[in-house]
Amino acid sequence: MIRKIVHIDKEKCDGCGLCAPSCAEGAIKIVNGKAEIAADNLCDGLGACLGECPQDAITIIEREADEFDEEAVEKHLHVQDAVQPAKQHDHGHGHGHAHGHGHGGHGHAHGGGCPGSRAQSFAPAPASQAPAAGAAQSQLAQWPVQLHLVPVTAPYFKDAELLITADCVPFAYGNYHQDFLAGKAVVIGCPKLDDNNAYLQKLTELFKVSGIKGITVLRMEVPCCGGIVMAARQALAASGMEIPLREVTISIRGEILNS
Repeated sequence: MIRKIVHIDKEKCDGCGLCAPSCAEGAIKIVNGKAEIAADNLCDGLGACLGECPQDAITIIEREADEFDEEAVEKHLHVQDAVQPAKQHDHGHGHGHAHGHGHGGHGHAHGGGCPGSRAQSFAPAPASQAPAAGAAQSQLAQWPVQLHLVPVTAPYFKDAELLITADCVPFAYGNYHQDFLAGKAVVIGCPKLDDNNAYLQKLTELFKVSGIKGITVLRMEVPCCGGIVMAARQALAASGMEIPLREVTISIRGEILNS
């Protein structure tokens, strides 16, 4: 059937991932650093994701496509929830998402996308607002932090020192915030569990457009963690930029092995 459906321009898409959380049906996924529709029958064609794309890579077009299938959406979301139990879908039938029935009248209340993935800059709380004695003060000054989700044009990257952190490091190194994060922009990722090619593409674009002036890569001592360093070095070479890069290795007992 000919119907309205989301179209993603792969040339414009930078893989920031901001569109994915805004799709209550889970129809958008990031593959090899680019957003794409997981299946035509998961996309309702209403375009809740349009306003979330900083590159204007998403439009609504009319083309031959499978009919939108709410039952398929339910099954798809159930699988996603099983794989990522922490991810919450603003979806009806017990998920808090108003979802009517009937094509053209199923009426989604999308709520304007997921605020948890919108770029934000903020200053760490002043010392006067610090927690009780003995508690550490957070040095995080941005959101989001996951490499798949950060927009490469986020203002907090401009002229910043970038901290690329393997996501186990803050658990192993107790003074992570004060010794490494303070005063830096940060992205985190796991080269063992995620697509390292997507990291390579995202970092290449980030290095090209952001104005970053220095890079520190924090990795764990385990061999698989070397992938995040490799992605950073290859991305730096591919970007053609000359940015100082420092590698720091943390042991599983929380020791700095090299810097």
